[in-house]
Amino acid sequence: MAARTRISTSVLLTCAAIGVATGVLQAGAGAISGFVSAGAPILYGLVLGVHVLPGVVAQELLRRPWVALITHMVAALVASAVVPLWIGRYIGTALLIGGLQEIIAATSRYKRWEPWRFFLSAVIVGAVIAAAIWFAADVTRFPLWGQIVYVALFIVGPVAWTAVGLAIGSALRRAGVARRSQL
Repeated sequence: MAARTRISTSVLLTCAAIGVATGVLQAGAGAISGFVSAGAPILYGLVLGVHVLPGVVAQELLRRPWVALITHMVAALVASAVVPLWIGRYIGTALLIGGLQEIIAATSRYKRWEPWRFFLSAVIVGAVIAAAIWFAADVTRFPLWGQIVYVALFIVGPVAWTAVGLAIGSALRRAGVARRSQL
């Protein structure tokens, strides 16, 4: 029988704080996504990439199971409070990206926290989202070069936001936040 994993109040509060901050960013990204989609749709992947941030910051800082998914759900609820119409999108995205981040971390039994693992996760998330968006956004309307750039930016976006998340999580770790957040 597997040991039960308990998550302390301090870990939950840390996930909540990260989720609130990143949820505000996601709401901002949601606010500009319509303009980007209408005016420069090829750049949409860069905007959508912000959705990897909650899990990256939480996992880099706390290095524990379930923190990515918990933090994503808090971020989704915060973003949904700003844009209630998109609650389904925010929660679906949180489950998809947070779930993928958890699965990828679980493959190493939550013991591998090197940056390459986060970037691999970002590429996988970007590829999954690009595949889904390919059909929803009718990417075939772009010329071939536009299709290539469109898909590439869906991978570059999460990778770039992962770099930001790693920097934030690392700074919080250096500041001692992780020591205060024990299981």
